[in-house]
Amino acid sequence: MNTAVDEYLMPGGGASITALPKVSLHDHLDGGLRPQTIIELADGVGLDLPAKDAAALGQWFADQSDSGSLVEYLKTFDITTGVMQTHDGLARVAREFVQDLAADGVIYGEIRWAPEQHLTRGLTLDQAVEAVQEGLDAGVEDVAHAGGSIRVGQLVSAMRHANRGLEIAELAVRHRTHGVVGFDIAGAEAGFPAGNLREAFDYLAHHFLPTTVHAGEADGLESIRGALFDGRALRLGHGVRLAEDVHTAREDDENTYVTLGPLAQWIKDREIALELSPSSNLQTGAIEQWGDELVDHPFDLLYQLGFRVTVNTDNRLMSATSLSRELALLTDTFGYDLTDLAVFQLNAAAAAFLPVEDREDLADRITAGFEEA
Repeated sequence: MNTAVDEYLMPGGGASITALPKVSLHDHLDGGLRPQTIIELADGVGLDLPAKDAAALGQWFADQSDSGSLVEYLKTFDITTGVMQTHDGLARVAREFVQDLAADGVIYGEIRWAPEQHLTRGLTLDQAVEAVQEGLDAGVEDVAHAGGSIRVGQLVSAMRHANRGLEIAELAVRHRTHGVVGFDIAGAEAGFPAGNLREAFDYLAHHFLPTTVHAGEADGLESIRGALFDGRALRLGHGVRLAEDVHTAREDDENTYVTLGPLAQWIKDREIALELSPSSNLQTGAIEQWGDELVDHPFDLLYQLGFRVTVNTDNRLMSATSLSRELALLTDTFGYDLTDLAVFQLNAAAAAFLPVEDREDLADRITAGFEEA
């Protein structure tokens, strides 16, 4: 395996965050390519790139993604999806994706992607899903041969601005015994509510396939409400703008009192997981009403109030990040210790789209790993 990740340590040279067992719930396949792989695949399909050197190309993605706009951020995917239009391209990217997750300490990962965006060179929807699964399986085998262990599943996404929701839902159900663990909707959020895909969500509910819905990133509380009640979401993709329903009032110099609105209270009480992605949320402007630095992110507020927060990368290439790096950034910013990081991973394990017995096993592995750190 050709993998290399930076190692991150707890403050003071403590335990290796990178080595800790982790769960990744919100990680886009087309947002996690290796720059060198993009260059090699682009040569094969005749795709022009803004840079021909891997380091320069990686920097270009990071720079382009620091726009403060989700719409502009999404434009970088024209290049990554452009090299993922063939069986071999999809399989290679998926295989390397798993290798990179394992190198980052991930023991369970849900990998989301939109098959409808990968059909321009003749693949059918089913062939695209099969190609990705072939790559994922190969990656899992690579990790095992290297002495590691990882489990992964596909989250099949429908693009919320398109009109293929039911078709993609049917695709996901067809492949549920061949690697697909759930469904998602992605793309431009504002103006494209979950209710537009209600027929797809009805179909998924009828077939008991779980859903996570991008909501509360580029739109506010109504989008989150639609994800829950139209999309029947068991998790919220980002969900950071749920903090708009958290109200604070300072009564004196020492005490700040917090009340939750009805939507926030519902999500907290039912332990609906928030798939928070700190670096990405800064890049896309999702937290601009609170500030433009990580310390302004409502992650800690939501955590301290008892929400089921999870930590995610969203798009490792665009944010030049890893799950270990995201945890290190949060630790440096909010003073978290290993106990806090364990909570985030146990939250993710509890929210994984796995049978309950498998979730319990995952939690046991996380607990054992943190106890050994």
